[in-house]
Amino acid sequence: MADFKFNSAETLQETRAHEIAHSFMSQVYVWMSFGLAVTGGLAWYAVNSPGLLRTLFGGGMAPFFIIVVIQLGIVFYLSSRVMKLSPTVASGLFVLYAALNGVIFAPLFMIYTSESIASTFFVTAGTFGAMSLYGYTTKRDLSNLRGFLMMGLIGIIIATLANIWLRNQTVMWVVTYIAVIVFVLLTAYDTQRIKRMAYELDQNEDLRSSVAVLGALSLYLNFINLFIHLLRIFGRER
Repeated sequence: MADFKFNSAETLQETRAHEIAHSFMSQVYVWMSFGLAVTGGLAWYAVNSPGLLRTLFGGGMAPFFIIVVIQLGIVFYLSSRVMKLSPTVASGLFVLYAALNGVIFAPLFMIYTSESIASTFFVTAGTFGAMSLYGYTTKRDLSNLRGFLMMGLIGIIIATLANIWLRNQTVMWVVTYIAVIVFVLLTAYDTQRIKRMAYELDQNEDLRSSVAVLGALSLYLNFINLFIHLLRIFGRER
């Protein structure tokens, strides 16, 4: 009888842990989806507001780099301070990041046709969904991919920056296809990492909500980068 009670208590505790993890991951996906909606909405608004685009980019690339610096600041601040941030502040920073991305991506709506943007979005969503599902359900430990993915990200950044001056088409296409592979794998890796994080967090609801926003940011960045590089491959220019 004692063993039965112990096993029942253990089963209930495990079930509760799975429920909490499921709730946490649902928060992550809701925030990620909201961030994508904000980015798309702001990009559409900016495209239909020529005055805004002229104000931001008419005088050169300085405003673009200022926005990028602000975004990097948001990512680093949110990543380093998430344990101490309230859910309101964490979510506010995430929404601000997504909104700034919308402004930056507005020119894509002017370069590529609406049809190719829409079709690439669905391809990205399908690929992202499949890899995220794999990362969530697989029993395989994906943490051994971390070194490869970090080297891949660093290589992509360095090659992209160097190619701003080189303007070599071959380098551009090589980086594009490598980036697709890296962000596809990173989606599965980050999903598993975030899921494990859900089991390790304590019962502090505010802390869980803030960390869920950080998890959403990670998956959001994977989706956005995957979309951009797939758009370079499949997109049709106007």
